[in-house]
Amino acid sequence: MLSYRHAFHAGNHADVLKHLILLQIAQYLGEKPAPFWIVDTHAGAGRYALESAHARKLGEYRDGIGRLWDRKGLPPAAVDYVEFVRMLNPDGKLRHYPGSPWLASQLLRESDRLRLYELHGSDFKHLQECFASAGRRVTVTAGDGFAGLKAILPPPPRRALVLIDPSYETRDDYVNVVKCLKDALKRFPTGIYALWYPLLAKLEAHQLPGRLKNLGAPNWLHATLEVRAPARDGIGLHGSGMFIINPPWTLEKTLHETLPALTAILAQGDGARYMLESQSA
Repeated sequence: MLSYRHAFHAGNHADVLKHLILLQIAQYLGEKPAPFWIVDTHAGAGRYALESAHARKLGEYRDGIGRLWDRKGLPPAAVDYVEFVRMLNPDGKLRHYPGSPWLASQLLRESDRLRLYELHGSDFKHLQECFASAGRRVTVTAGDGFAGLKAILPPPPRRALVLIDPSYETRDDYVNVVKCLKDALKRFPTGIYALWYPLLAKLEAHQLPGRLKNLGAPNWLHATLEVRAPARDGIGLHGSGMFIINPPWTLEKTLHETLPALTAILAQGDGARYMLESQSA
């Protein structure tokens, strides 16, 4: 089971994978002049203090962004990701970590929009504070991101990235992400959907990639990063995956160049590995 409060896990190996991919997709969308939306269904607090009690309790960032912070010779996509994190740490010391909403907001142009949903009361309050001066480009909503997504698709510009990364604390989350994507693809089949999921020693986690492939989307990219072999007792997060529907054509090549280095740098023991597979119409 994972803790719902992302502050416990901010900056860990799973965040490295998720946020590196998020940045690559958002930057791709920004290469064309037409406006786009980014929708984050489970936005969290927006940004995190790594010296807080929550972050220090597990210290997972030390084996995630901490290993990349002063590393030389990183692949270009990893260098780009670290540079965005440095924007929150201008003195060069790693004290703060940006969540997905903050990273996405850095790539918005005047015509682009960011739609954020957060159900947890404390995280919603922090999220509001994070974007208090953002203006109309960013909308923060307290509530269920699955329901919120259904209400806003398709977005007016017909160009959007939807990031879906619930806590997966319950079996319902595994069911709901599939239902959510199935409905979203009917409403907005050309959207880019990026789903994060944990690699855990539980049946639902093992079955999820197959269920996502069976949705019938003609174009998808599936990347996983495991930092160690699964624990014998089945406890703990040994890796994570990203399943992207309608990925940018550039993303697979970028990940082929990036994942081998990330796997070597973030490895926490035997069994560290990555996987990359795709389907194109």
